[in-house]
Parts: sequence; structure tokens; C-alpha cells
Amino acid sequence: MNSVRDYLLNLYRQNDGTSGQYEISSCPQLIERVQQLGFLPLLDSGIVGYCAEEMMAPDYHYVQFDDGSWEWPLWTWKGPAITEGGCVYGKFFGGKAGFISRDWWRDFYNYRRSIYPQPESGSVEEVILTTLREQGSAIARDLRAACGMTGPRMRSRFDAYVNRLQMGCYIVTEDFVYPRDKHGKQYGFGWQLLNTPENLLGREAHSTIRTPQESYERILAHLHAILPDATEKQLSKLIK
Repeated sequence: MNSVRDYLLNLYRQNDGTSGQYEISSCPQLIERVQQLGFLPLLDSGIVGYCAEEMMAPDYHYVQFDDGSWEWPLWTWKGPAITEGGCVYGKFFGGKAGFISRDWWRDFYNYRRSIYPQPESGSVEEVILTTLREQGSAIARDLRAACGMTGPRMRSRFDAYVNRLQMGCYIVTEDFVYPRDKHGKQYGFGWQLLNTPENLLGREAHSTIRTPQESYERILAHLHAILPDATEKQLSKLIK
């Protein structure tokens, strides 16, 4: 294959056996792709063709209109993919967002927790995580306020802490909440509704008999199989 994109599109041809490109043009297809691949970054992953954005059919790309409004189906499908499709979502891949299927979540969680230790007692990360556990779930801006991080430049600091907690699989995105205008229409890019994976998925979704190293090797072998042209460095960056 000339690229990862060609390989993936060929691998997931339509079930009728035709050789046409099988690109994403609906939320159910996005969910199906996550289940097939196991791991799917939302945007650029550093591997050509390997992200949901690059798998979108041409008619479903981001469009901005003359009045400043925009249309981006992929962005609006994120929430339903989580709530209806059984996909786990968060900033898991080099600090960038993406989906993981439930089938692969145990191994990913098992390995990541081994390289991202529990937040230290008294640290800001512990305060954020404890507050979220107490609240059950919270919109990011409300969680920041509950943690007292409301001063100048606190938003970027808070986001950095939450991103690290997501990389360690301590926090995931449960859904997206959108404000509404006076006509009741949703607008904007939405606010993350954050939760802990244990609360959202249940503790049984995190148990495994494999060691963290065994989980890592299992994930790496899987990524090698679906991304045969990717380098070891590229794959390692996704997992770590």
C-alpha cells in the first residue's frame, strides 16, 4: 500500500465485497470504525491516514460559512459515539483526543496506570481527582471552579493537569454539553463532561489477569497488524 490510509480503506471495504473506499459518513460508521480498529485518534496522529478526521468522506469535512457559522459532523458525533457506541474517549494519544473500544480499554488502562502513578498526596492532581470522584461527574469549567482554580491563567494550568490525568486513564470524557441560544438551538464546540472511568464504566471493566507489560505487548502487536507501515517510534508514541 502507498499509505496507511490506503491500507485502512482497503481493509475495511464495504461488506458487499466491492473495492470502493469505505469512508466514514455517519455516526454509526464512526462507532464501527472504532470497534474495528480498537484505537482511533480523533485528529492528526502523526501517522498519515490514521485518525477519524482523515477517514471522513469528502462531503463530511469541516466547513465554515460566510456568516461565521460552521458545520463539522465529526465534532457533533463525538458525544453519541461515547454515550451510544460504547467508545471510551479522552486525551489518550500524546495528549491528543481519541477513541478506544471497550474490548481494548482493559489493556490500555492496565498499561497506562503502570507508567502514570497515582497523584501524590496534597498535589493539585489529587485535589482535582478527589473533587471529581466526590461529584460523580462534572463539566470541566465547573470542576475547575470547585477546585478553586479561578484566578488569572488558571484555565490553562487546570487543562494541563486534566490532560495528564486523562493520559493516565484517571479521567475520561463522559459526554459533551452544549449551551443553547434563545431559540433553543445548540451552539459552540461544547463543554467536556468529565468522569472517572471506574464510575462511568464500572470496576469490572478494568480487571485483567495480564501484567502491564503483557498488555503493552498485546496492544503493540495489534497496532503493528493494522498499521503495518508505521514505525516503532510512531506506535510507541501512541501507546505511551
